[in-house]
Amino acid sequence: MGDHYEIEGEEIVEREVKPFGSGGAHVTAPKDWIGADVKLVRTTTPDTTDDE
Repeated sequence: MGDHYEIEGEEIVEREVKPFGSGGAHVTAPKDWIGADVKLVRTTTPDTTDDE
């Protein structure tokens, strides 16, 4: 098991990070979160296998 972090917040959503452009990645957030401060916490090791 990895490190343990305690974060105070308002709401949690679980999403998968998706590739974006040439080398970047993104996570979508709910539209009503626009303008809010957020924190991303990686909870698993990225799957680096290439399914193509």
